[in-house]
Amino acid sequence: MKIICSLFLLFAFLVSNAQKGQHLRFNDRGEFKIIQFTDTHVCMQKNQNLDIFGFFQKIIEVEKPDLVVLTGDIITQDDPEKAYRFFTDLFKKEKLPWAVVFGNHDAEYNISRENLARLVEKLPLCLNKNDGSVTGNSNFVLPVYGKSKKPEAILYCMDSNAYSTMKPLIDGYGWFDFSQINWYTQKSRKYTNENEGKPLPALAFFHIPLPEYDLACNHPEFVQIGEKNEKVCCPEINTGMFAAMLECGDVMGTFVGHDHYNDYIVNYYNIALAYGRASKSTRQEKPIGGGRVIVLKEGQRQFDTWIRNRNGEKEYECHWPASFTPKAQ
Repeated sequence: MKIICSLFLLFAFLVSNAQKGQHLRFNDRGEFKIIQFTDTHVCMQKNQNLDIFGFFQKIIEVEKPDLVVLTGDIITQDDPEKAYRFFTDLFKKEKLPWAVVFGNHDAEYNISRENLARLVEKLPLCLNKNDGSVTGNSNFVLPVYGKSKKPEAILYCMDSNAYSTMKPLIDGYGWFDFSQINWYTQKSRKYTNENEGKPLPALAFFHIPLPEYDLACNHPEFVQIGEKNEKVCCPEINTGMFAAMLECGDVMGTFVGHDHYNDYIVNYYNIALAYGRASKSTRQEKPIGGGRVIVLKEGQRQFDTWIRNRNGEKEYECHWPASFTPKAQ
């Protein structure tokens, strides 16, 4: 019996390490499809939002993605491991790798962000591997490999933190601190140098929108697709992550959650600032809960994106950058 148990534990260890080492790859058509789900707010104790697992499966079956990214406020209950089992059962059934970045509510229910990070990293098919050298607990990079067997695109997953650490002077939500901006810049330059000085096409996923989300949607020169139905709940101060992305030149688009009624994408100085679609049911009839689909193109600085709602309908299909060219006056 002891031998059998030891073999089982060894097998589980090897499987866990194999999934951490697996490479994301463009398919034979040169595409890589991501579904972003966000703000599910699942609480089994209160029987809240448990219906999302059914429509997640429907969207996954329709879209057949290569990766799912959960962008925060996923489980809002004590003992989140029980609720995460529903996600892992679905992802195991579909043989689908996934990752999660934390929102402001994820660690408010009898678990620290550090322990939550340890928990998700052990879950089947989860690609999280937090870099403990910087602030936050869901900072990691996922390269997407192409025919060259080298990275052809980069996915930055980042922890936008929770709430201001400078109260009562500054209230509101959290922000990227300088260690995270330096971390992103160093990673970006590393991949650029390895690509003969040419920035790789990249996307970034996090929870709380940057202050530029508000600036962009209020600027008449920039094309917006989708709806702004509530205030942009961004940090009160701007620490410069958007500027760092502009200077590095790799990030094509950022994808966030947090604001449940906003689902727009706007091209701001050639970076697409995009919301996902809040996946849980909301108090209003619109927008209908769902997920955002993003399709990368191997070797190209472009992507397609749309919302797939829980009724199976496709909304706001567009192509970056082509759909965001300002119309001639």
